[in-house]
Amino acid sequence: MKTVALAALIACHAGLAADRFIEGIDHSSVRVLIYEDLQCPDCADFRRMLDERLLPNYATRVTFEHRDFPLAKHAWARKAAIAARFFDAGEPRVGVSFRRYCFEHQPEINAANFSAKLALFAKEHNVDPEKAAAALDDAGFAALVEKDFQDGVARGIAHTPTALVNGQPFVEHFTYEEVAKAIDAELKAAQ
Repeated sequence: MKTVALAALIACHAGLAADRFIEGIDHSSVRVLIYEDLQCPDCADFRRMLDERLLPNYATRVTFEHRDFPLAKHAWARKAAIAARFFDAGEPRVGVSFRRYCFEHQPEINAANFSAKLALFAKEHNVDPEKAAAALDDAGFAALVEKDFQDGVARGIAHTPTALVNGQPFVEHFTYEEVAKAIDAELKAAQ
């Protein structure tokens, strides 16, 4: 219960900085840059690690910056990233909730029912479902997702999740202990 309450509190402090989804503190000398795909099962596992361990231990000292990296092999990932940007623009907490919703409900979401799932989520969060659906065709939100994706390509990102702890890469399958060790070393070096 304590972890869930802390994660909810952290989500309330999540926001956008320069069109980026940020958790933790906005400006830290230690930054974890996360490339993620909302349809990726490994990203869902990493999201649980963030909520249960990383954010509770580091949110007051570290910037966790998320970037959209929808892989072409995932049928609804790009639409989900665009929808998340729409929710972020209205209320960052709803954007966080939508990302969590996608990760938690991956097995039941597919390309054929994505629009229905999006409308249901919007309605449950007091957002006009028609506006949420229309956002999928919004060039501005699509451009933000594409910018993140191209930034990842330029950095050599090919798999999700990829987390860069001040540039040190952790790709696809990694443990809390590995990431925490890198964060701790960077925090110590920053003192």
